Amino acid sequence: MRTRILLAVAALALPFPLLAQNGMVHDPAALQQKALADDTAYGIVEDLTTEIGPRLAGTDREAAARDWAVARLKAMGFANVRVEPFDMKTWVRGIETAEVTAPYTGAMHISALGNSASTGPRGLEAEIVYFRTMADLDAAPAGSLKGKIAFVSHKMTRTQSGASYGQFGDVRRRGPNIAATKGAAAIVIRSVGTDYHRNPHTGGTNFAEGISPIPAAALSIPDAENLERMIRRATRDGKPVKMKLVLTPRQIGTTQSGNVIAEVPGSDPAAGMILIGGHLDSWDLGTGAIDDGAGVAISAAAAKLVMDAGQPKRTIRVVWWGAEEVGIFGGKAYAEKHGATGHALAMESDFGAGRIWQVDFRLPESAAAMQTKIVDALAPMGIGRGRGVASGGPDHGPIVALGVNAIDLQQDGTDYFDLHHTPDDTLDKIDPQMLRQNVAAWATVLGIVANDPGDLLPKAK
Repeated sequence: MRTRILLAVAALALPFPLLAQNGMVHDPAALQQKALADDTAYGIVEDLTTEIGPRLAGTDREAAARDWAVARLKAMGFANVRVEPFDMKTWVRGIETAEVTAPYTGAMHISALGNSASTGPRGLEAEIVYFRTMADLDAAPAGSLKGKIAFVSHKMTRTQSGASYGQFGDVRRRGPNIAATKGAAAIVIRSVGTDYHRNPHTGGTNFAEGISPIPAAALSIPDAENLERMIRRATRDGKPVKMKLVLTPRQIGTTQSGNVIAEVPGSDPAAGMILIGGHLDSWDLGTGAIDDGAGVAISAAAAKLVMDAGQPKRTIRVVWWGAEEVGIFGGKAYAEKHGATGHALAMESDFGAGRIWQVDFRLPESAAAMQTKIVDALAPMGIGRGRGVASGGPDHGPIVALGVNAIDLQQDGTDYFDLHHTPDDTLDKIDPQMLRQNVAAWATVLGIVANDPGDLLPKAK
């Protein structure tokens, strides 16, 4: 008897099951249990990284990934599978080497940043000017770097939320442009990462209109710290440190990228759609497993679980975004084409495959009851309610800015920046159990939002 009473109490503690339109049940607990025993997401990442591999935006490998994605999403049973193409200017990598030539010598591990200029095949040798922080580079006098190689360091910290990336990523995003305005012949930076492997972290940079791009690259963290030691010793002895760089990337002109779209049709088109996904492109050093093969897999696997449980009220639109890494071009193209109309909510997975530990919201006050259902349904998984405002994810940023609601399922990013944009971004870094936990959390939220009776459509301002 006592066992029956405890089971009854436990059942009452669960969120009330949500009836799908065809009479089947989107029960959060049932969806969680199915997800925790399902390896659909891992299969997607394994196949994508094995059969396609690196998927640099605008290249033939990204195009191959789109073809692969269309076939995969159709095979999973999604409806209205298609590609929405867009044009973009495309940069590709070349040879990249770095060597300290005076007063010490030694080869260093380096990776060009996206949109870096070329040194030419013969390379460039020049004196290094050291800056401890981005603020120090900002303060350098105009023209003071003429003919020199700027070297900017920093000390990015490891955090669960990845919050330090915003500040320290500025060295990569803005540093090359600032160095160019001050006359630098080139720039090298300490990789924006938290690991101590000799794996440099690539990533995009941009130059302002009217500023001629300069060669720009990231040193692995051990090499960057070694270079700092060399500079301290050489400065003490009154000697300049010189480096030879060979970087031969190139711009190949306008090519095509695209967003791959698939849907779970809802029974009530007037209720608006839920926009979910991750980005299909990746940097070219690894195979794009955590960034962002995991994200496309998590979102699609969760949507399939909801679809298999019965037709939801709201349409779920899965988008595997193109060209995120080089400028969020897919998200911008989508927002320009579709606008906010008909979009009830946006969710993106683009922070690896670590365990989800927190949920954040951007919802109207009228959705308070739905928000409470979500919090209660995620609590048995150890996922707590955060205090932040959801962004919807990088690719959804342009459409969320137009007034679309958002929910963020926050992943544990403690180790994410050990791997981010490095050759180590490979399948073996994904824990299948954590991946299943992600899918379970996503399916839980999708099942609730897809059937909630409230009005979630954006309101005209």
